[in-house]
Amino acid sequence: MYKSIVIGTGPAGLTAAIYLARANLNPLVIEGPEPGGQLTTTTEVENFPGFPEGIMGPELMANMRKQAERFGAEFRTGWINSVETSKRPFTLSLEGGETLQAETLIISTGASARYLGIPGERDNVGRGVSTCATCDGFFFRGKKIIVVGGGDSAMEEANFLTRFASEVELVHRRDELRASKIMQDRARENPKIKWSLNRTPLEVVATGMGVTGLKVRNNETGEEEVIETQGLFVAIGHTPNTKFLGGQIDTDELGYIKVKPGTTETNIPGVFACGDVQDHKYRQAITAAGSGCMAALDCEKFLEGNMVHDWSETLNV
Repeated sequence: MYKSIVIGTGPAGLTAAIYLARANLNPLVIEGPEPGGQLTTTTEVENFPGFPEGIMGPELMANMRKQAERFGAEFRTGWINSVETSKRPFTLSLEGGETLQAETLIISTGASARYLGIPGERDNVGRGVSTCATCDGFFFRGKKIIVVGGGDSAMEEANFLTRFASEVELVHRRDELRASKIMQDRARENPKIKWSLNRTPLEVVATGMGVTGLKVRNNETGEEEVIETQGLFVAIGHTPNTKFLGGQIDTDELGYIKVKPGTTETNIPGVFACGDVQDHKYRQAITAAGSGCMAALDCEKFLEGNMVHDWSETLNV
């Protein structure tokens, strides 16, 4: 039995763990197969406050983990098969048959960027391939880049990237876009955006120095060509990591966990959500960390009057 279990070890989960541990709540933090979240796939982080020269993504996450451990947070690596939230204490079933119980849960499992699934893509994440224009656009100042996608997020990313790039080429596999008319109009009015519609991405072309092009197939002619580029931004959406919850927590139409405005509270008392798993708008390390702080404070306040276990005789949990 734990007072609180944090699920996920991105900026949100680790910040929550730091605050919970400093409040002597002895949290258990469960990290999945990708400890540290999406920041571990980022080379340099230049917009996290306190690091004027920037910091490598994996280093930032390692430092956050050390800080949580320093105050007494316990870490365990494992895959959660299911969670039972119908009654407190909540029960977590881990891969291998182990079960854990907790008075409160903080869900910070994030959202995974969708990839194209083509050769050379994953190998070059951080070396020219990105899924976050806000995070990485600055590194492509004066360069030609490609944005792949046809929805609102692709239009938004393309427009944003024109602040830095010399040219942005938007590639989409259909000849029609899914984006709203207003977003399409904004993109089409931008003179720095070039269009390559009805082209299917086949392979990311790269050398030892990074990305040099994107091989595509022209769906009208069947011919293949390589579009030269120095950067590739994949903007085909994100998938919140909530499948293990089995639909017990209310989500919006995109699958992101709903929280009460101004809080991290879900529809289940004692269950809180923070970070990208409940935020499809900002998706930044600093906003995730801030919501992790909120979740820990909400959790601490909840426990003050809702304990279900007598901890007075518990020396170590």
